[in-house]
Amino acid sequence: MVKSTVRSPDDEPVLPAPNAPRVLREAAINETRRTLILDAARSAFFELGLEGASLREIAKRAGYTPGALYSYFGSREEIYAALLGESLHRLKQCVDDATPAGGVAATDERAALVALLRARAMAFFGFYRDHPQDMDLGFYLFNGARPRGLTPELNQQLNRRLQAALLPIQELLAQLGLNEAEAVIETSAIFAHIVGLLMLNNTGRIRLFGQNAHDLLVRYLDPLSARFAGPA
Repeated sequence: MVKSTVRSPDDEPVLPAPNAPRVLREAAINETRRTLILDAARSAFFELGLEGASLREIAKRAGYTPGALYSYFGSREEIYAALLGESLHRLKQCVDDATPAGGVAATDERAALVALLRARAMAFFGFYRDHPQDMDLGFYLFNGARPRGLTPELNQQLNRRLQAALLPIQELLAQLGLNEAEAVIETSAIFAHIVGLLMLNNTGRIRLFGQNAHDLLVRYLDPLSARFAGPA
């Protein structure tokens, strides 16, 4: 009796595609070129602003023709959205990685949550204080000015990323006893206070009052922390 040599698909060895090395090489080249374009656009946006940074200027700084840019981005606004999306991703990482000052463990779980809430709020503030160019890049998100040509889809996507960076703060407020609506309101208040201080700080207007933005944020967070430090 002759045994069948038919093998099920699961038994077949998986062989690499003949053109796999070429595909990987092309992907690496495309990623390198995309990074060069984004780096060139970042410098152009920071120096010339969104309106002044034309595709021709970005292409010149990247060492490409303007037409070559369309292989990677459909418009100047898509480039701007990619840069801002990357910035908001780094912001979220900064907030997620925040730890209480000094790394001192709180004496109880509730105190630990309050300490982490302060740390995350300070991390959000510190990210933009220490990276004012990222603040400039995301300025339209904070004051409502919408760059011309930014599609509703891109605008919603960027706003979702901003909300994602604030979500760790909102989640802590919920753990401290606020319902969903209250947590959103309190997160909005924290966000508004931080943005106001950043605007004053990064434009130098805070010097009109002879104040320090960091100290003013601490002054705001102290009573907020005391409010949540007690029983739920």
